[in-house]
Amino acid sequence: MAEILVLYYSRSGATAELARQVCRGIESIAGASARLRTVPPVSAESEGPAKPVPASGAPYATLEDLKETDGLVLGSPTRFGNMAAPLKHFLDGTASLWLTGALAGKPAGVFTSTQTLHGGQETTLLSMMLPLLHHGMYLVGLPYTERALSETAGGGTPYGASHVSGAGTAVTLTDHEKALAQALGKRVAALAVRLGSSASGPRPAA
Repeated sequence: MAEILVLYYSRSGATAELARQVCRGIESIAGASARLRTVPPVSAESEGPAKPVPASGAPYATLEDLKETDGLVLGSPTRFGNMAAPLKHFLDGTASLWLTGALAGKPAGVFTSTQTLHGGQETTLLSMMLPLLHHGMYLVGLPYTERALSETAGGGTPYGASHVSGAGTAVTLTDHEKALAQALGKRVAALAVRLGSSASGPRPAA
């Protein structure tokens, strides 16, 4: 069984909802399962350590989650065209995994949400890819064979799934946004299953 870590940070709930749709896509692939995790908030103030278990929602991620799983789908809201500080803070603490190559050769994808249509979605997705490239992961995007990518009037990019929230406060993903988030999960999971099958297959005769 290939297990995919869906790791996200969310403030208003939009990125969390995208994460749940990604999990649906992962769980639809035979031989794959999803592990949903989040990261605690950070601030410029000197604060005590975050509680080990959040008051609600997904558990906080650990480095063991990254080591134990077979793929990663990373999500963050946009902050001035970049990923949010809590997710960046968590990734900055993965040097030990980089030193050992623990994530090398695993598939990964990214997703984001913004309030406005041109709010920096693509630059945020690209910024999230950079540490994954340094870890040696295989990046998975969304091809235009996904019809929703050509039809969407909201979120959705070739670099990863996305959501445009607009001025309202209610978190409502469009059908296209849901489809693309699920498609991203499916693609990462399918690749992880194939890579796992290849790695565990019979060795050629000497």
